[in-house]
Amino acid sequence: MPVVMLDCTLRDGGYYNNWDFEQGLVQRYLHAMASAKIDYVELGLRGFSRSGFFGPYAFSRDDHLCDLGLPKELHYGVMVNAAELLKHADGANVAVTQLFGPASESLIELVRVACHLREVAGVLDACRWLKSQGYRIGLNIMQIAECSVDELAIQVSAIPNDVVDVLYFADSTGGMSPAQVSAVTALLRKRWSGALGIHAHDNRALAHANTLQAISDGVTWVDSTVTGMGRGPGNAKTEYLALEFAEQRVGANTAPLLKLVSRDFLPMQQVFGWGTNTYYYLAGKHGIHPTYVQEMLGDSRYSGADLATTLEALKRGGARTFSSDTLEAARHFYYGEAIGSWAPRETLQGREALLIGAGPGITRHRQALERYIRKNDPIVVVLNTHSVLDDAAVNLRLACHPLRLMADLRDYAELRQPLVTPASMLPSDVREALSTLKLLDFGISVRPGVFEFADHSCTVPNTLALSYALAMLASGDVSRILLAGFDGYAGDDPRNRELDQTLELFQAQPAAPELLAITPTRLQLPISSVYAL
Repeated sequence: MPVVMLDCTLRDGGYYNNWDFEQGLVQRYLHAMASAKIDYVELGLRGFSRSGFFGPYAFSRDDHLCDLGLPKELHYGVMVNAAELLKHADGANVAVTQLFGPASESLIELVRVACHLREVAGVLDACRWLKSQGYRIGLNIMQIAECSVDELAIQVSAIPNDVVDVLYFADSTGGMSPAQVSAVTALLRKRWSGALGIHAHDNRALAHANTLQAISDGVTWVDSTVTGMGRGPGNAKTEYLALEFAEQRVGANTAPLLKLVSRDFLPMQQVFGWGTNTYYYLAGKHGIHPTYVQEMLGDSRYSGADLATTLEALKRGGARTFSSDTLEAARHFYYGEAIGSWAPRETLQGREALLIGAGPGITRHRQALERYIRKNDPIVVVLNTHSVLDDAAVNLRLACHPLRLMADLRDYAELRQPLVTPASMLPSDVREALSTLKLLDFGISVRPGVFEFADHSCTVPNTLALSYALAMLASGDVSRILLAGFDGYAGDDPRNRELDQTLELFQAQPAAPELLAITPTRLQLPISSVYAL
């Protein structure tokens, strides 16, 4: 049976640009699809209005589609999310009548309903109504790898063949292998006699291989997008599949598609950054929804270490579906009561502290800083393993990020200072790795919007090393805190906002020592000069 190729670039790729594709690009894209003999083009989502700006392909209204001059040799579809139908105030059956009219009055021929397995039964009547209006119906079961075999068999057996034309399975978290694709295909075939389709994600760079495996196992509908453009790491690539099957498609000309790739989509990929990487691979391996990685990659607050640590937390907590609340909670990887055994006050009370960050100001003003240290003998605390200053001038190191600790373990082993860290609260493997170091165990608890300073622990609003250091020094009752090397970030980098909010909150605490920056900074800090002190 011939393979039906469906390109869903305008729908899945819209997760990167809010479905706001420039019309000239869309015209070139449609021409390329027609020339390559792609069977179906999914023009976007069909849904209700929502807060915020979204381009036309988030709604795919018939009046907009009529203005596109769609090539007649292509077939067209849209996708509707089952969750949007089911949460409608009047129910899914009413919702679908508000989104669609008769197929005879529309350019749309195929409606695909994307649903989790638990939502299948709730949308079958809506599918039945769409079928009565003349549409072909696709039912896309998401997160197929997480479905139990028994429940999948029950739900699929209840799907009527006279309503659903093609049953898709989507590897939503991108963790499947070709062998797993074969197993799912075999399971579905036992319960479903109609056409099967696959929507593969590329977390593990297996979307193309999984799609080809599905075809060899009898799947006849396959999804793809140009350059794989799609949520998270993206999908199987249309240009690869078009080249794979060009000889089987009479008159297929892939040259316009390849020109589209180089002219339009590769430059867009440089801007938006879809495509697999180490973090998407980890997410796919552990069944974490790819939007978590996409959101973190687009947020400059997350370094590579932050990404890996957050994914580890998400793996432990489970993150099959995306939630911004879950992401924020995972970023703060310390939970429960703060535990510590070291009391900073016994060492630091009444002394001036000099807190050293990683900014370039340290290098430019190193001699002045070391001169100040020799003359005034402050307690010098350095974040992490930064080592611009003479090592003999440093009293304490401080770190609270488990993965950062592991990554810098070799560097810590060469440093002579004690390390302030929430040792009792670290994962056992991290504690074991640090066992040869002198640790000052100062506990940490994370509560957004809160700074609190106890004898052996602190509560901080986030897990920034700066927050932990400020709280430790406040707990130690130092006379004031000088800051050097906290230059801040260029432009409107959101990390500046987070740092400024942290500093403002700290300075508002009655027990907080005075803060004074003594090297250049963009942050909202009182500032003087190391040369004037």
